[in-house]
Amino acid sequence: MPLFLKFNIQPDGLVGIWQTNEQDNYFQEKLNLFPSESDELEILKNRKRTEWLSSRYLLHILSEREIRGACLKDKFGKPYLENSEFHISISHSSSYTGVIASTSVVGIDIQVIIPKIERITSKFVTEDEFRYIHNTNKTEAFHAIWGAKEAMYKAYGRKELDFKKHISVGEFHFSRDGFIFTGEVKKDDFYKKYALSCHQFDQLILVYAIEQ
Repeated sequence: MPLFLKFNIQPDGLVGIWQTNEQDNYFQEKLNLFPSESDELEILKNRKRTEWLSSRYLLHILSEREIRGACLKDKFGKPYLENSEFHISISHSSSYTGVIASTSVVGIDIQVIIPKIERITSKFVTEDEFRYIHNTNKTEAFHAIWGAKEAMYKAYGRKELDFKKHISVGEFHFSRDGFIFTGEVKKDDFYKKYALSCHQFDQLILVYAIEQ
């Protein structure tokens, strides 16, 4: 089941999720890789290699362009499209690959729901954020917080953020039908607010962040 879902976001952007059950050569035959991309792919093995290929292919089909641009990484490891006005972000979970592309700075996170996330909440949930959690959909709500912070971390793109000290989310009420909330990143002289959107598709949680 290749393209799991695709939808537009505002302003001027796209989100797509691919469920991978193909072999690597399926993607390689459809991608005309640039030399710099081939060099990066060469050092990847097994699952990382498949994730890399599926994300580049998904970005390409979402663009609906015949000729693709190179997907490279900056000095912090943040992916970007060469010679493009679009900002991108990539996420993987189990067999799923998620990407977002927008003219705004963005980040994305996808996660297959796992109950054991509740064992590590002290590592990323603040006291204020624990107050947003109710007994109904508790596991999913923790995934929403984690996903929101991952998405903002990726939008920030410079690494070295503490998920409790530097990243916070505003109050929300989890809904399987989707909901919006807000978040922010504060570190030293950096401060940005983000519009957050969370969606649940069966056992998959998707969160994306758009810099305001």
